[in-house]
Amino acid sequence: MRTGAAAGHVGYYHEAIFFDSDEHLLAVVVPFLLGGVDAGEPAVVGFGERNAELVRRALPADSGVTFLPGGDVYARPTAAIRAYRKLLAGYVTEGARQIRIVGELPPAALGATWDWWARYESAINHAYDDFPLWSMCAYDTRITAPGVLADVARTHPRVARPDGSHVPTGVYTEPPSYLAEQRPMLPDPLQHTTPVVELTDPTPAEARAAVQAADRGQLAADDVEDMTVAVSEMVTNALRHGLSPVRVRVWSAPDRIVATVHDHGPGPKDPYAGLLPAGDGASGGLGLWISHQSCNHVVLHREAAGFTVRLTAGNPYFPV
Repeated sequence: MRTGAAAGHVGYYHEAIFFDSDEHLLAVVVPFLLGGVDAGEPAVVGFGERNAELVRRALPADSGVTFLPGGDVYARPTAAIRAYRKLLAGYVTEGARQIRIVGELPPAALGATWDWWARYESAINHAYDDFPLWSMCAYDTRITAPGVLADVARTHPRVARPDGSHVPTGVYTEPPSYLAEQRPMLPDPLQHTTPVVELTDPTPAEARAAVQAADRGQLAADDVEDMTVAVSEMVTNALRHGLSPVRVRVWSAPDRIVATVHDHGPGPKDPYAGLLPAGDGASGGLGLWISHQSCNHVVLHREAAGFTVRLTAGNPYFPV
């Protein structure tokens, strides 16, 4: 039986916390977690080191709350979805009727890479809906940009407040609609320079060679290899499912390699492409799934002129 604000709810009960002080955060999180423990429900914290310690100190000793190590679950959106689905499935197998989780993204995720985390926040409304999950995603309004907070409101049906209320955001947008929207792609500064390589209608082998040619030998070999595979997959997708011409551009810096693959087609029909496992891969979903697991940042961009995938190996956190 579901408890608390989620009583009677079926599936995922997804909330945001917009907090502006430590006291605000604790006033929401501590009763939420202890209420779960009292009800015999798993209560889990997926915070970074600072806020995890803040919550740990506010809880009674041996509270029964589980702390995930270091917030490492948020390395990449696909990794987070895989890890949480595994965690949730384990709790359900053990008999959990409801699972309570509070989490927060690392501050770096709220800058240049926010676009794929915004897609994550939207997609999990579907990805976790087959579990009895009640979760709260915490955002510090003192350090979070207004545009990010606007996306958070649109990807979370409700807001949890310190007075114990749970109110609709009023602007929540269902995932298929939110994920299908056209959004500007924030350019990496490297894209204002001349590409190291520029190809038209390349073979996958030529695309792989282009990435290898851009490697300055300063990135981890595994990162370069993963990027090589991802670009090859995106070129295969574009040639098979998109519209010619297919253009590949590759840029290089000491800390990263950036590549774009553009074609004149509309892009994948699946709104969850890349974030959730593909079905039969008929529209290139498997390649996007691979790229989201192997690259440090992936941007999907639709516009009237076609569809672009931008992939980054190395450091994706350029100044914004």
